[in-house]
Amino acid sequence: MSRKDSTAALERRIRRIAVRHGLHILKAQKPDAKVLQHGGYMLRDVESFKIVFGDQPYAFCADLDEIEGYLVKLDEGEQ
Repeated sequence: MSRKDSTAALERRIRRIAVRHGLHILKAQKPDAKVLQHGGYMLRDVESFKIVFGDQPYAFCADLDEIEGYLVKLDEGEQ
């Protein structure tokens, strides 16, 4: 795996995209078994602190690919 494809690089890239939309990406600090199976991320609105993605059916349920997909739809104006 090259550096540009690493999890940390992907997190940074997605974080930059999220900031353009006024969102912060949150990562579970102490993930339980359920979170570890599926992801460990959520998106939060910067101004209202409201969770906008990754909290259903449980907190931190989104993985990086799902977060990226959500942000791509925002870029395309679908959300």
